[in-house]
Amino acid sequence: LTRGFADKDIAVQRDLSRVGSKQLAKWLQVSNLPKEVYQHLACYVPKIYCLGPNLNPQNEDLLAPLLLQSPLEWYLCGEEPSVGLAKLEQNNQPSQLCGHVFKVGEPTYSCRYNCAADPTCVLCMQCFLGSVHKEHRYRMTTSGGGGFCDCGDTEAWKKGPYCQKHEPNISDSSQKLIGVKSLISLIGRYVFGGVCFMIAFYYCMLVYWEKCNLLILFSRERGDTYYCMLFNDEVHTYEQVIYTLQKAVNCTQKEAVSFATTVDRDGRKSVRFGDFQFCEQAKSVIVRNTSRQTKPLRVQVMHSSVVAHQCFALKALTWLGQIIRYSDALRRILCQVGLQRGPEGENSSLVDTLMLCDSKMWKGARNVYHQLFMSSLLMDTKYKKLFAIQFAKNYRRLQTDFMEDDHERVVSVTSLSVQLFTAPTVVSTANPTHLSSLFCLFLLSSASFTTACCISAKLSHIDTKLCMCHCHLTQNIPSSFLSGCVSQEKVSIHLPVSRLLAGLHALLSKTEVAYRFPEQLPLSELSPPMLIEHPLRCLVLCAQVHAGMWRRNGFSLVNQIYYYHNVKCRVEMFDKDLSMLQAGASMMDPNHFLMIMLSRFELYHIFSSADCRKRYSRENANKDVVQQNNTLIEEMLHLVIMIVGERYTAGVGQVECSDEIRREIVHQLCIRPMAHSELVKALPENENKETGMERVIDSVASFKKPGVTGRGLYKLRPECAKMFNLYFHHYSRADQSKAEEAQRKIKRQNGEDSVLPPPVLPRFGPLFASLVNILQCDVLLGILGAVLQWAMEPSGGHWSESMLQRVLHLIGMGLVEEQQHLIGSAEDSDTNFNFTLKISRPGEAPANTPSILALLETLQNAPHLEVHKDMIRWILKTVANIKTTRECTACAPPSDSSGHSQEETVRDKDKAERKRKAEMARLRREKIMAQMSEMQRHFINENKELFQQSLEELDPSTSSTLEHSPSSCDSTLVCVGPRRWRAGGGERRQVVTCILCQEEQEIRTDGKAMVLAAFVQRSTVMSKNRKRPPHNPDKYDPLFMHPDLSFGTHTGSCGHIMHSHCWQRYFEAVQAKEQRRQQRLRVHTSYDVENGEFLCPLCECLSNTVIPLLPLTKTSCSSEQPDLSQWLNITSLQMKAMLSAHRKAKAADADGVVDMDGVNDCPPPDGFKLDYTPKNPYSSTIKEMLTTFGTASYKVGLKVHPNEQDPRVPIMCWGSCAYTIQSIERLLVDEEKPLFGSLPCRQDDCLSSLTRFGSACWTVSSHATVQNHFIRLLAALVPDPRVENTPCILDIDMFHLLVSLVLSHPAVFSLDSSGLSADTAQLHFLHLVTVAHIVQILLTSVAGESLILPLHKALYVCFSGLREVNSGWHLWCCVKAGILPYLRTAAMFFHYLNGAPAPPELHTLGVGEWEALCGYLCLPSNLLQLFYNNWELMEPLWCSHPGVLQGLQSSVALIRFPRESNHLIELPGDYSALINQASSFTCPKSGGDKSRAPTLCLVCGAMLCSQSYCCQTELEGEDVGACTAHTFACGAGVGIFLRVRESQVLFLAGKTKGCFYAPPYLDDYGETDQGLRRGNPLHLCQERYRKIQKLWRQHSITEEIGHAQEANQTLVGIDWQHL
Repeated sequence: LTRGFADKDIAVQRDLSRVGSKQLAKWLQVSNLPKEVYQHLACYVPKIYCLGPNLNPQNEDLLAPLLLQSPLEWYLCGEEPSVGLAKLEQNNQPSQLCGHVFKVGEPTYSCRYNCAADPTCVLCMQCFLGSVHKEHRYRMTTSGGGGFCDCGDTEAWKKGPYCQKHEPNISDSSQKLIGVKSLISLIGRYVFGGVCFMIAFYYCMLVYWEKCNLLILFSRERGDTYYCMLFNDEVHTYEQVIYTLQKAVNCTQKEAVSFATTVDRDGRKSVRFGDFQFCEQAKSVIVRNTSRQTKPLRVQVMHSSVVAHQCFALKALTWLGQIIRYSDALRRILCQVGLQRGPEGENSSLVDTLMLCDSKMWKGARNVYHQLFMSSLLMDTKYKKLFAIQFAKNYRRLQTDFMEDDHERVVSVTSLSVQLFTAPTVVSTANPTHLSSLFCLFLLSSASFTTACCISAKLSHIDTKLCMCHCHLTQNIPSSFLSGCVSQEKVSIHLPVSRLLAGLHALLSKTEVAYRFPEQLPLSELSPPMLIEHPLRCLVLCAQVHAGMWRRNGFSLVNQIYYYHNVKCRVEMFDKDLSMLQAGASMMDPNHFLMIMLSRFELYHIFSSADCRKRYSRENANKDVVQQNNTLIEEMLHLVIMIVGERYTAGVGQVECSDEIRREIVHQLCIRPMAHSELVKALPENENKETGMERVIDSVASFKKPGVTGRGLYKLRPECAKMFNLYFHHYSRADQSKAEEAQRKIKRQNGEDSVLPPPVLPRFGPLFASLVNILQCDVLLGILGAVLQWAMEPSGGHWSESMLQRVLHLIGMGLVEEQQHLIGSAEDSDTNFNFTLKISRPGEAPANTPSILALLETLQNAPHLEVHKDMIRWILKTVANIKTTRECTACAPPSDSSGHSQEETVRDKDKAERKRKAEMARLRREKIMAQMSEMQRHFINENKELFQQSLEELDPSTSSTLEHSPSSCDSTLVCVGPRRWRAGGGERRQVVTCILCQEEQEIRTDGKAMVLAAFVQRSTVMSKNRKRPPHNPDKYDPLFMHPDLSFGTHTGSCGHIMHSHCWQRYFEAVQAKEQRRQQRLRVHTSYDVENGEFLCPLCECLSNTVIPLLPLTKTSCSSEQPDLSQWLNITSLQMKAMLSAHRKAKAADADGVVDMDGVNDCPPPDGFKLDYTPKNPYSSTIKEMLTTFGTASYKVGLKVHPNEQDPRVPIMCWGSCAYTIQSIERLLVDEEKPLFGSLPCRQDDCLSSLTRFGSACWTVSSHATVQNHFIRLLAALVPDPRVENTPCILDIDMFHLLVSLVLSHPAVFSLDSSGLSADTAQLHFLHLVTVAHIVQILLTSVAGESLILPLHKALYVCFSGLREVNSGWHLWCCVKAGILPYLRTAAMFFHYLNGAPAPPELHTLGVGEWEALCGYLCLPSNLLQLFYNNWELMEPLWCSHPGVLQGLQSSVALIRFPRESNHLIELPGDYSALINQASSFTCPKSGGDKSRAPTLCLVCGAMLCSQSYCCQTELEGEDVGACTAHTFACGAGVGIFLRVRESQVLFLAGKTKGCFYAPPYLDDYGETDQGLRRGNPLHLCQERYRKIQKLWRQHSITEEIGHAQEANQTLVGIDWQHL
């Protein structure tokens, strides 16, 4: 408590510990309590807060409770605070409202079952899980902070207002009511005055500190010291503030970043401490540097005492919010005090004062009192109403202050309006004058006047009085626009009055007001031309824009037209205009209506000509004018189709709202199968942001669940395709084209005609029934006939295919309508609609034009109308059917049999027509196939010699393949040792093709080098110890890999092969291109050329080096080879000789005499030539590529600069080979694939090239260096006192040791000419390492039952700490399980090294894997025989090392075998649990502040504060974000993260590469929700998560990033290092 304080402050602490009880007695006796309280605070606050330039929150938090709790809590309770507060809590009756205040990013839930009163009603996670809404459809979102849970508020919920926790208990409430009343009176004596004065003090200190009279009481003992206080705004960026602070206060960038972060979080921060002049100087610099382009940063020089009291005031307000939780009575007293009017009168209460001064406070002060309001005033209906009244009175001033303020709305008091004015009882108690002004203010601030009118319509009471409004609106439409040219006069898209009237007219039809009260709806007084004028002009404007007549108006008009038809606005704009035209047309003569349309479209002169076909002279016609007119005719015909055909609006047609939604969905799915999110975007939303899709979607579509990739799709049910309307009014032109193509394709696949006839439509409502007469009116028939006459000319430019298609569609609509009338004629005897009669009449004199039907019969055989023939045939067939039906109806009474016979006749004709077409298609296919067969025979006859030669070449190769195949080999397949399988000349020969020059090349040691594009990267995928600190790259010795595999080097390849010189030219070109690009753009690319990275020329896979391809080495073996004992003796002599020679050379280099310890007396064995220099068998290009790949592995693996001479280069190559094989073996096990035969070609080629490179890399390194490595490696197996610093067996990964021994041995074997075989050495290495691994397993594993193995007994004798076991069988099972991964990796290694084919048993998963592995590796099935056969030799090998006993006795956990595969962390099934976890995460460097972008590492589970200045750290001289820094500690530079609030997976590689990836959380429709925009509940998809895990295990994260950045160039410009 006292650490860090001066000596004079220690006495202060002792005094404070005795303040509480003494101060109570003193305060109870004083007459002027406020003065006494202020003096007490003036004495102690400056001694605790703001004692220097840097605040000390820990000490302040320890001392402030003594200052706060001791006097005030004693005064509040009148006794020991812990006792008094416990009594209050015991007798408390808490509010039924939850009132949980949401943190930033915390999950919120809203019900989609119409249970909530409005969309703002939400629940917290705990209340939601205990409510009935959990079983409903719900929306999940993340809170921006500031709101609170509505659980328990009966006004917020229509159903289920309470969760299980907040369910009211009636019996308890009645018993506690009396106790609460007495408690209020008891507390009032002690608390009322104290709380009142404290609140007064707080608001004075927070708001009016400059003029506050209380400052005279403040202590000035410590002198006049000041703070230069910088305040937050939303104008200046982080970079501007950081730069300004560096200049103003002379701080480092890191300090400036810390200042800026605190200012942004808390709203203010002191940037300088000292005397007034010192702080004023900094203020002037800050103001001067930030006032050039925008208003300057707000800076104030404040006295330290003022700052101290402000800091304490915030703490006191927080304390007050905590105290009222003990008792609801305290909360009510606080509400009374806060709302009590002061002596100044109006707006003088404490609540009013705080609200009106909101814009003067900083962010931290606002948040504290906002939360106090929510936890007190808003938790009680009574005080909530009183507060709402005051809020409504001051709303205009509050809104004005907010608009002048530069803070976000979330930290403004105006954000509380959603908590107040969404409650009906609260609104009903407010003054109507205040509410009206509030509503007007809202309308004025709306986005458009249209929106305001739509809102006002929804708020109005719908009753019969609307007809008065209906008539009044029509009378106010100006008559000046009843005539005129749209293309020349003023026109507007925004028509609020007309659209309001359209909505009212449809509503009157829907509610049947027009039929029940006809006297109140005088439709005869309406002027239909006035009604249609504005909507018609608006639609004509859209048509003219599409025709290209308004090009000079730019994008402004184009955007207005776009939003006019967009799903967000069309319901209140385009749809209402169409409804208004339908309403007007229903009250007019159809011919009159169409004449007005012709006039407004400016097409009257075209159709009024005596001979429409000759209206243009082909020589003089302006092509642009002709094209414009054609487009306008198309648009006009489309408008007629919509007016007559769009009947799915409730009130216009006899339909329900669900029918309208169903039709929208059908037409969207006619385009293509769609995901749920696509359908939602295409449907309009209601006031609750719901589309209503879920109610009807199952009736029209079937859902197909997604796989590992993609999304779930809804597919239209076949029976619903009959609802398809080609001219659906919500189709864009692109949608219409796609839908038409898709539906015709489906019909062709089903063997049906590709015609798309108009669908059967519902009947119009009574007010709109006359609209069908438009189809048979004379004007429309004349227009249709004119277009059909134009279509007679094939080359005429005065008509278009689209125009003719619309005409045919209108004729089809008339025929379908007539069929519907005929069907219903038996019921209502209404046969007025006779469309066939009208289209059968020829034109009258003097024109005498043929009838529409005659024109159609003529056009049926026109060759230039092939695409329309199906539609014309359908029309003629339908006309014939209608005529037949009418004749039958006229001749005989209607009967079912005649109808059925007619239908059967039509059906038979259709069936015969389809059969004829299918037969013609079959004959055509047979003819084509016969022609192809004849051409094939002719070609073979002409090239007989070529085919015979190819067959002869094929036979011997096939027989050779069979001869050497594994299945035909008589001997057992062995991959290591003298008896191993050896390739013949044909098997060793390998010919490949360069992807750059397409030249074939044989792989030879003396030939041109062929290389494989590869990518080398550091890895921790198999790490068992992520806490191991990174090694010092300059001093680290990587010869021995630890069993925890904390860091490794992985090599991958795309499998594409090039000549070395082709690759070098390509890479030089990439370098030159990158240099030029940097001069222009200065941004990162997906690859870093400076680090040797490039993209594969063929597949664009990220690479950073190449691996040379090498042939299999030729080996021979004599029949007699030494056993293990003899071989060890010979090898020991060789080691002694080499040690002696190396020490001599070292001594000679040092020019000194060194004590050789008798090594000079050991001559080399026979045939071992120390002075022999072996010849390098490889060509110069291959040697160059060997050096290239070795240097790349060394540079990347150790993160150092390239150095070809470094002795660690070969070690890193061997380590990369071993680590890559181990990772692939683990991947095969996890995917349950066999060891051989299941790898892709790219991985197979990579492992083959990597192992053969490892066996050859010693040729380009110092032979003495490699020999020294071999001596140290062998000493780990066979202890040698001359070799120092040899690790014990517990600290060595045995497979890495085996690989390094085998690949380094050729450097020693090249000096031996005695006839020993390298294969023999490989086999002995395998045997030794295998036994050593068995010992390692026994030392580290735990077994359990009874019979002791001799080997374990020997180890038990050596190490008393080893656990005694009782079951040999169980112990052997442990050994087999522990050593199996090692045997599998060894088999892979020797398979690729020696080229021996694997036995068939290892190509499949089965029980015989153990025996097959042992046989393939030339090992006995009982591996313990290796130990028994060489008991005396092996027993003392590893037990003498002191590190073994130390490791067994150490508290550090040993690595157990088999090592389990690493997995990504387990994620919760429900995403809301993850959001809730992230919402409680605080930034580790911001003093408990909530992180804005909490990010979860999927590798280790750490939660990080991403994308924030506060958690940036310095890495390699550069500031990086928390995620980037974490990747280097956890994933060796590669990281996988889940951005919780965005529901987004983040891949990072290094500092400059990254991409976003689809998260593993899906909603019920199989879709992700990145950004949580839709709010559907998300659940973990294990298949998606396994795919991410597979990318990680395959080391494909970097490759995935590269492909993503190449596909999306915007990813390249993101500063990934700041995440």
